[in-house]
Amino acid sequence: MPKPIVDVAIAILIHRGKILIGWRGEQQHQGGKHEFPGGKVEQGETPEEACRREIYEEVGIGLKDWHQFDYIHHEYDDIIVNLHLFHSYVPDELLNLIHQPWTWYTREQLLQLNFPKANKDIIKRLYWPHFIKISPTLTPAENDDTLVYWRNEKESFDQADLEKLALLDTDQLSKLIVNIDVWHKLKPELKSHIKTVHLKQSQLMSLHKGDLEVGVRFIAACHDAVSLQHAQQIGCDAVFVSPVKVTETHPDASALGWDRLTDLIEKCQIPVFALGGMSPDDLATAQQHGAYGLAGIRNF
Repeated sequence: MPKPIVDVAIAILIHRGKILIGWRGEQQHQGGKHEFPGGKVEQGETPEEACRREIYEEVGIGLKDWHQFDYIHHEYDDIIVNLHLFHSYVPDELLNLIHQPWTWYTREQLLQLNFPKANKDIIKRLYWPHFIKISPTLTPAENDDTLVYWRNEKESFDQADLEKLALLDTDQLSKLIVNIDVWHKLKPELKSHIKTVHLKQSQLMSLHKGDLEVGVRFIAACHDAVSLQHAQQIGCDAVFVSPVKVTETHPDASALGWDRLTDLIEKCQIPVFALGGMSPDDLATAQQHGAYGLAGIRNF
């Protein structure tokens, strides 16, 4: 007898770096576990319509601006689920309308919660390591709290580059960031293992909502408030903001400073990695000013 197939709309609701999470009752499928808000797609509904309805009914708020986040097909022992994921940002003025017992958790706390197996890849995408090492050469990440952005200035791969990539295992590839122009030129199998794609500010500003590939994590380079807001509006997952300090590589560039960085972050809902003159020892200071993490070249 074939397993029943259920289409489910799921919402990733974000506010100031935290994610809204609930708890499944014991009598429900995959009961006794944490969950994202959402529910079954009813006949005649699109997944996004179902997501809007479920969030209004379950959470108590109506949100207009949604981004496609991912699509996950997962087979349990007793049922097959198609998860249609969307994400949206919750403004301050709607916080008091949220029903209990929904709870806000940091991205770090998500790793400690007990989710259904089908949610595994969602958690992997939502959690960001706190350090990003920018390197002109291909070097694997040295620990679980670091990603490596391989900033290939050639913006293309020669045979030697491909051979280097082929030596990396799937875990190392998942911790690698490449620019979107390079990513587009990779073969599909290799492309699927690289989970994070970089956008220069010029590339970012040429894109519109709906242009980002669903299911891929995007981080964009931003140098001002306009680009930062644009990154959020088109659905980027995170941003580099630079330069925070004067750097050796760009001594003539005007540094933002910590106070200006704070002003920019206060108007933004997505994780910010401070870049420019940073060293790992600056993490606590950066987080005090609202940043999620740090990125750097020389000191990393």
